[in-house]
Amino acid sequence: MWINAQDLQRQRSAIAATLRQAGIIPTQQRLDIALVMLTKPQHLSADQVLELVNRARKSVSKATVYNTLSLFSRTGVVREVRLDPNRVFYDSNTADHYHLYNEDTGILTDVATGCVRHDALPPLPEGTALTGIDVIIRIRNV
Repeated sequence: MWINAQDLQRQRSAIAATLRQAGIIPTQQRLDIALVMLTKPQHLSADQVLELVNRARKSVSKATVYNTLSLFSRTGVVREVRLDPNRVFYDSNTADHYHLYNEDTGILTDVATGCVRHDALPPLPEGTALTGIDVIIRIRNV
């Protein structure tokens, strides 16, 4: 798919505005990373983002990608989905939803919140408030 220069400039301007709204200074490298992450709904690992950014651009370091994705996650620009201590995806969809993870293919898919029932939650400890519910449904091919 080819994006003409005018469309690319419009996307970059919109993404820069999104970053500013989140309190992030839109540097060139942050814009390049955000352009990869935010142009469509997707789940990418930091290594996948690194590969895509470097394919489109000359060179961004691994540390820059990891630090930028961490910043994007902390500020709500992307959602971090931690499958285990060594496997993290970054989700461009920050709306409330759950995930289906295929352990054989490594594919993470969105699941609407209405598709999973949780009628009763345990009592929360005193002095706490619910901030969200994360559900990852793990599957394997048969």
